[in-house]
Amino acid sequence: RLLSIGGVSQVIVMGGDYKQYQIVADPEKMEYYRVSLSELFKVCENLNSNATGNFINDFGSEYVITGAIRTNNLDEIGNSVVKIHNGQPVSINDVAEVKIGSAPRIGAGYLNSKPAVMMTVLKQPNTNTVLLTEKIDVAIEDLKKSLPAGIEIRTDVFRQSDFILRSVNNVSRALIEGGIFVVIILFIFLLNIRTTIISLMAIPLSLLVSVITLNFLGLTLNTMSLGGMAIAIGVLVDDAIIVVDNALKRLKLNARKPVEERLASITVIFNASKEIMASIFNATLIIIVAFLPLFFLSGMEGRLLKPLGISFIVSLFASLIVALTLTPVMCSYLLTSEKQLVHHETGSRWVRWLNHQYGRALTGILNYKIIIIGGSVALLVFALAVMSNLGRTFLPEFNEGMLTLSTVSLPGISLEESNKMNLMIEKEMMAMPEIETITRRTGRAELDEHAQGVFSSEVDVPFTLTDRSKDEFLADLRARMATIRGINITVGQPLSHRIDHMLSGTRANIAIKVFGTDLQKMFSIASQISTEIQEIDGLVDVNVEQQVEIPQLQIKPRREMLKQYGIPVNEFA
Repeated sequence: RLLSIGGVSQVIVMGGDYKQYQIVADPEKMEYYRVSLSELFKVCENLNSNATGNFINDFGSEYVITGAIRTNNLDEIGNSVVKIHNGQPVSINDVAEVKIGSAPRIGAGYLNSKPAVMMTVLKQPNTNTVLLTEKIDVAIEDLKKSLPAGIEIRTDVFRQSDFILRSVNNVSRALIEGGIFVVIILFIFLLNIRTTIISLMAIPLSLLVSVITLNFLGLTLNTMSLGGMAIAIGVLVDDAIIVVDNALKRLKLNARKPVEERLASITVIFNASKEIMASIFNATLIIIVAFLPLFFLSGMEGRLLKPLGISFIVSLFASLIVALTLTPVMCSYLLTSEKQLVHHETGSRWVRWLNHQYGRALTGILNYKIIIIGGSVALLVFALAVMSNLGRTFLPEFNEGMLTLSTVSLPGISLEESNKMNLMIEKEMMAMPEIETITRRTGRAELDEHAQGVFSSEVDVPFTLTDRSKDEFLADLRARMATIRGINITVGQPLSHRIDHMLSGTRANIAIKVFGTDLQKMFSIASQISTEIQEIDGLVDVNVEQQVEIPQLQIKPRREMLKQYGIPVNEFA
């Protein structure tokens, strides 16, 4: 049902038992009836295939002949003849037990320490995650109607769309709040409703052009594209303010002239816009050029930052077009009242006071040119020195509202023993007030591309901070995990966990890789490195990945005895 939804590429089922039709051979009975293992294998293989017999014509009709051999009936399977022994047919039931059982498990799923079946839905490239999640929710609600009693489906275990919507909503709120602050600041400094309205028109129009451009390029509104708009929100009105201020200034000067010397308002506004056109174009171009390097980034950095650069540059360029076209037109309608031009003061008292203070400060600064230039250069050198010592990271750490724990025990451990150790971890976590739900995937599922042994598990832990900070919560969690021996535990978050996996191939921010041909020696060297770096400030969850040899039982044939008893090598295998 889920695979039929457009946009779904794969559904991975983890946990539960897989039904098998099992034929358990009895060596003593096989010896009694002189049935070899290869004979039993051959019959079992043929049971699972149908046969074709061409077609026949009868009374003007054509009938396709099919031998329906395949069956799922235990009695029919058991009564299938293996061979004839002493003139009597020998069936599968005579030499083996036919039953329905479960396949050996290579993975398990758990929800709150209880067995569960986990379904992971993978989407196709360029599919909208939020819209696809809504379609899946509709399909699951439809499936619930036909489920047997006692079966519960929970879709709140891990939803990538929740993180996306939360992030987009946060950035959208920041965008709205930024716009409100721009309105307030503009009105405080201009104290003129008309000039404020004209200047603010640049914001919605520029953002609209940016959204249309993103849609044309096949991009979506995500945290990075919205982040670019949020960064640009305060800059979008710059060009419009300059045009409005210069137009208002020229209109006031024109209004104070004798009537016979005055120019038409539209001419004054045109000349005022033309006067500062080159300045605002160059200023905007300089800002745009500063963002161009984002488009030359490759890999994950480019995928992340290009939408930010596109939305910022497009919205900024759109604001320039608005300032040079729409803004003068609005000035001609809203700022040409003669009464307003003659009696209205230029700027508020606050602005006039700032202009006066700036003039005094500028006069004083120009008397100490060498000191000012030297101090600026010194500050630049100091800033570069400080920057060279700053830490660097791919993404800042943020609260995703969920933890992803990677647990790795010694390779060769059984699934049952691995489950016991992970249940100890879950018991410790469930005792923490911030945690209510824990989901775990141990080993791998059938047809799962993420191949890992039963010694490895991934645990998803949603959490809600109450009385403690995130650092205190994580410190308590790590202290609890340290009490569990025989298993390496790495604490991360879903998004950062996957980014680390893509960048370094491991589940950590920093990976030290040791290369060589002797696996045991490399493991010993890695353990020494781990011991040496344990005391470095800022390092947590220092683990050596278990890459030792998995225990094996090797059965080697005595070929001379195979020859003596006439047993082919493939039958022995």
